[in-house]
Amino acid sequence: MFDERTLTDVRQGLKKWEAEVIKSAPDLAAKKRLSTVSDLLVNPIYTPEDIRDLDFNRDIGYPGFFPFTRGCQATGYRGRVWTLRMFSGFGTAEDTNHRWHQLLKEGETGLSTAFDFPTLMGYDSDSPKARAEVGKCGVAIDTLADLEILTRNIPLDKVTTSMTINPPASVLWAMYLVAAEKQGVGWDKVGGTIQNDMLKEFIAQKTFMCPPEPSIRLISDTIEFGAKHVPRWNTISISGYHIREAGATAVQELAFTLADGIAYVQDVIERKKLDVDTFAPRLSFFFDSHMDFFEEIAKFRAARRMWAKIMRDRFQAKNPRSWWLRFHTQTAGCSLTHQQPHNNIVRTTTEALAAVLGGTQSLHTNSFDEEFALPTEFAATIALRTQQILAEETGVVNTIDPLAGSYYMEALTSRIEDEAWKYINQIDKMGGMLAAIDRGFPQREIANAAYKFKQQVDNQEKIVVGINRYLAEEETPIEILKIDEKAEAEQVKRLKEVKRSRDSRTLAQTLNDLRAACQGDKNVMPCVIEAVRAYATEQEICDVYREVFGEYRDPGFF
Repeated sequence: MFDERTLTDVRQGLKKWEAEVIKSAPDLAAKKRLSTVSDLLVNPIYTPEDIRDLDFNRDIGYPGFFPFTRGCQATGYRGRVWTLRMFSGFGTAEDTNHRWHQLLKEGETGLSTAFDFPTLMGYDSDSPKARAEVGKCGVAIDTLADLEILTRNIPLDKVTTSMTINPPASVLWAMYLVAAEKQGVGWDKVGGTIQNDMLKEFIAQKTFMCPPEPSIRLISDTIEFGAKHVPRWNTISISGYHIREAGATAVQELAFTLADGIAYVQDVIERKKLDVDTFAPRLSFFFDSHMDFFEEIAKFRAARRMWAKIMRDRFQAKNPRSWWLRFHTQTAGCSLTHQQPHNNIVRTTTEALAAVLGGTQSLHTNSFDEEFALPTEFAATIALRTQQILAEETGVVNTIDPLAGSYYMEALTSRIEDEAWKYINQIDKMGGMLAAIDRGFPQREIANAAYKFKQQVDNQEKIVVGINRYLAEEETPIEILKIDEKAEAEQVKRLKEVKRSRDSRTLAQTLNDLRAACQGDKNVMPCVIEAVRAYATEQEICDVYREVFGEYRDPGFF
């Protein structure tokens, strides 16, 4: 990047600057150690010396060209602004359908579905395990009938839908595909994403059903089926978000997410014998945008560069689209505070701006009240307006990767990449991510990072406004969303009606076919789709998975 003469001048100038600081501002020179949220040391200033080893074409380059540090699309947001996708779902399918229509009316450009806990775990609303949880943390979906109501009057050939679902991802995806059929929309026109990332569940979020090995088998089945039959669908969203929310650093989030991605790609190649370029272009990612503004931008830039190298060099992908790291971002839920909740609007705005400057393709902004409950319509609208103001008023869409070339930004991007490679190399030496999870390696690393950050907050080494500084004596109450208890009764009533009216003989046959597919090596998706068409419930299908593959119990690591 710079010749030796320039670097010599820079070193001499830096020494003069440091001497001047010590002379004129001794308190500043002796100031305590400053670091990012992830505790990476931050220097007072950065110069060409900090990026002396960078090569512009090799490490930075141009948007749309390898190594994609500056973005996958050559035109950035000048060609198309990011998808405005608010995470929404509560109560019954009718409740969430109403919220979806309201958000689309207000200018949302993509749907994102939150499911209640029973649905996330593969249980029906009439299960004893679902009692008092139906519709509480997301929408309750039991059968195709619910999905048909959820997508009522939503043009599934024009609006993409992201579904945050993991153990039962194959089931909910099958419901969505059949619901599209009933709208007259072909699978070749349906677009969206299922999260479908089980490795991060074992590491962080902990909604799991079957053990790791069969869980990955189910994921490979969906990836293969999507590559062959649903070309516009992202059959996995490899998620760092929940890893970060569990307390990981930015480096850990990046490293463990990409290591999960490596494991999925390797499994599909080995299990399905697919050429990497037949499925890699539809892989997608999901990251957290936390409070350290520059660290988050650097993380996104490093992620693109690393994945491009992984796909081109490790997996020998030939299609440049296979090298792309396309990602959705959500602002950090773990950064929201119960105290002084309106401050959360500022936090979310800052995090959203970091995601945009980092080049996200899709964005969800948290609502200020989500520390209390699911967002009210008022709070969700403010969160949506935050994105619209960024897109329409701030000018951040006008130029691509505007922070490129900043000494600090480029140095931090490289530092995060280097630290993330160290983790990936460790995981490779253990035998891959499955082996690392079995040993509890990522779980312990995240727990230690979370504990360290909590200590820093307690010691006021890290400041959180309203928590350890600038406390308020009185808190202003806010309105929160309360789920009507009638939702559970309505949901169970509809489920009973579906069970009463369906063809039990056809249902039994489809479940038997699914069981046989699970016991062999046949792709399960066609059988799941037929079971869904017969109005099998989510739990009935997931019970087949549990019967054949067994259930997973978290061993716990200390």
